[in-house]
Amino acid sequence: MEDQIRAEFRKNNFVLVEEEEIVQKCLTFCINYNLSPSDLVSSWDLYSINRQLELIVSDAHMDAFRQQLQIEQKQAIIEKEQGLHTYTDVTMEFNDEHEDAKEIVPTSPAGQNDVHLDSFDATPIMNGSMHKLGKPLELVTPFGQRKDKFVVHSTLNSIPVVNDIKKEQGKENSDDDVIKRVHPSQRCSLEILSSQPAPGCRYMYDRIEDKFNCLEDRIMKYSKALVASQLYEEPVDPSVASQSFYNLVTYVDAFFQKSIFAVGMICCEEEGRLKEKPIMLQSSVEHSGGQRVRLDLQKLDQFSLFPGQVVGVEGHNPSGHYLIATKIVDYVPLSVSVDADTFRQTKRQAVDHDNQPVDPSDIPSDLSLIIASGPFTTTDNLFFEPLSELLAYAQRTQPQLLVLLGPFIDSEHPEIKKGTLNRTYDELFRLEVLRRLQDYVEYMGSAARVILVPSIRDAHHDYVFPQPAFDINLADLSHQITCITNPGIISANKTLLWTCHSPQKLFKCLPFQTSSSSLQISHRRLARGEGSGHFVQLNFHATPDSSSASVIRI
Repeated sequence: MEDQIRAEFRKNNFVLVEEEEIVQKCLTFCINYNLSPSDLVSSWDLYSINRQLELIVSDAHMDAFRQQLQIEQKQAIIEKEQGLHTYTDVTMEFNDEHEDAKEIVPTSPAGQNDVHLDSFDATPIMNGSMHKLGKPLELVTPFGQRKDKFVVHSTLNSIPVVNDIKKEQGKENSDDDVIKRVHPSQRCSLEILSSQPAPGCRYMYDRIEDKFNCLEDRIMKYSKALVASQLYEEPVDPSVASQSFYNLVTYVDAFFQKSIFAVGMICCEEEGRLKEKPIMLQSSVEHSGGQRVRLDLQKLDQFSLFPGQVVGVEGHNPSGHYLIATKIVDYVPLSVSVDADTFRQTKRQAVDHDNQPVDPSDIPSDLSLIIASGPFTTTDNLFFEPLSELLAYAQRTQPQLLVLLGPFIDSEHPEIKKGTLNRTYDELFRLEVLRRLQDYVEYMGSAARVILVPSIRDAHHDYVFPQPAFDINLADLSHQITCITNPGIISANKTLLWTCHSPQKLFKCLPFQTSSSSLQISHRRLARGEGSGHFVQLNFHATPDSSSASVIRI
């Protein structure tokens, strides 16, 4: 076919600049889009006329030409449609018998056209299990033609379940459209430990009064904690000159300043980096009316401060213009009795079934989960084939928890960048992503749980970091599909999971901690270009040594 492609281009007086590379790409186009060499050259002729190109075929135009071929394929399929079929209750009830009959009984051409109704813009139809892929059945994609599906790329310890599933797939059916349903696994407990705004609120919107009250509460809470330790006295106004007294014991002709204790927030005198000399201490409204005073840190051997930090300061103020610090208290003493459970309860959001409390002794320590990171589409289309393949795999393996990190609607996708979609980003997210997840949890039963984490590349969501959770409004499935913030912390079966999908530059600035009882998993992209990517399957068993993990190529 390569020689035929060359001959067709020469026949139409086209000159190939980089002949070998262009011919190879054109061969791929012919295979993927079921085109003959003459049809391909005719499409290129139309493409070059529309863009007023010369008779020289350059490799730089191949990507745009591929997108043009995709558009032509979609338009051709849409023209074949005769209208969406309305499924009644009777149709759904006897749907399985109808599908079996169509395999045996020959049908008319009009009946055969109904098979290809699932076009790119068609609404997915539920058929007792997972809905059909959101791509035309007659369109062949590079992702659909990939080889070595669900191959284990690397492992930590071992997961024998993966190999068993691979053997089962090879024996029964390699087609992912037919899925063998197994008994559901045990439901895992789930709690959200990271704080997040209430549903429906305006994210990152604060009134000046709210900001003031928040800062005031921080200073007052820290003051009460230090006073409760009985190691420090009640804070005073640091902007007022300290009282002096005459030393009558030694009859020394000198005055001594009384030491005071103050609590406030570290501020900069001017915009920019925090420097040693222009450091200010802003106390609370109750103690000083919110006034600021300069801090003199020359008598301190060492210190570490940052803007916004709330600290306690011991020292004296001889003139009322500056506070000479002799001690900085930047911690809460251990003598303070803090109810850790009460403190965490203010940030915890229980999402157990029916909102019933769970006895910690009844929660198992084992956990099975799958973690996948977007994008969930290949760069050549918006059919969400990788997501459908992942959910089909999850149906076979039956994990207790499925963690999906964005981007779901990738703002870097070529189709998104062009802005030629006939639907909004939010509609695309609900039709292509949420509908698949709804079908997944309904098919799996009440034991299945799904966690959604946004990304700054999601076109339908706030792109500021940190990000709020998705507002999906699925009341019927809220106990199975849970959205958390980015970054976020969750507890599942006594296992803490910290998820973060941050910019690379910001990720380098985040603090890191080491622990002998933790596993660090670097998220892998589920789709890479037009091909497949990887996802992670984990099985936790109390300790990392007894746990197992596998990086699997989808």
